[in-house]
Amino acid sequence: MPAEFKDYYATLGVARDASADEIKKAFRKLARLYHPDTAKDKKTAEAKFKEINEANEVLSDPEKRRKYDTLGANWQDEGNFRPPPQGAGSHEQEFHFGGTGFSDFFEQYFSGGSRYGFPQGFEEEIPTGAAKKGRARRGHDIEGDILVTLEEAMHGTQRPISLQTVNRQTGAVQTHSFEVRIPPGATDGRRIRVPGQGEPGQNGGQAGDLYLRVRHAAHPEFTTEEADVHHDLDLAPWEAVLGAEVIVPTLDGSIKLRVPAGSENGQSLRVRGRGLPKGKSAERGDFFVKLQIVLPTKLSDAERTLWEQLRSASTFNPRA
Repeated sequence: MPAEFKDYYATLGVARDASADEIKKAFRKLARLYHPDTAKDKKTAEAKFKEINEANEVLSDPEKRRKYDTLGANWQDEGNFRPPPQGAGSHEQEFHFGGTGFSDFFEQYFSGGSRYGFPQGFEEEIPTGAAKKGRARRGHDIEGDILVTLEEAMHGTQRPISLQTVNRQTGAVQTHSFEVRIPPGATDGRRIRVPGQGEPGQNGGQAGDLYLRVRHAAHPEFTTEEADVHHDLDLAPWEAVLGAEVIVPTLDGSIKLRVPAGSENGQSLRVRGRGLPKGKSAERGDFFVKLQIVLPTKLSDAERTLWEQLRSASTFNPRA
């Protein structure tokens, strides 16, 4: 089944030769605008947030972006798009997910796992009386990606999912729906197993399983590494030199952070136990704040005079 082509560059509003930094800035600007927690129209914002996350997922990854750019003439195709087979062309069925947060275009062309069966189905023993019907065969497992916001990863959630199975020979379509539990602390890359929701078995065999690989939705303020959460904090030069108390956002509310005097650019401060939950225990990862010293680019006459006075009075020599 052809998928609707997605122009990820248009989604982020950047040129096709945009630099990695331009893509990052465009995403962060849009993510702040459409983040479901802050937008007024949450339903519209949620859909838009998923679109810009998908575009960022591809364009911020050099390998995915290179692969995307090889579509060549298909850039101008605003209709349906069928990706080339990826080792699964011999299977009679294809699968399409709903509710995962990713489009069919992404799943068919960029989803990292084997989407049509791993491991291979295996034969099962059946009663002797049923031998004429052939040996029972377990259905293939299916793997796909599921987009999870950091807020969902923090607190856990139930996600309604639909799985559409299309017979490539007859065109027959079957759709079934179910719910998947995203546990608190679901880390990026974790696979969630949904028993019996894979490819149907044959001759009475068991259905395969569905494996959904968690992909953390890119956040305008935070990144994750396992259960640890990271945040970049902009500082004025005098805050780094003299020290400061700064209000910093976290996934479960703002905190007051003390920046020590003499802090350096790129230095990380750790707040213990303010990251994602670790499994079923009460233990949590840590929250890391990376300090980014930002220099003023526009100065009033009064400000320039003060900087000149500092230059004259200071004995600091960075090259000494």
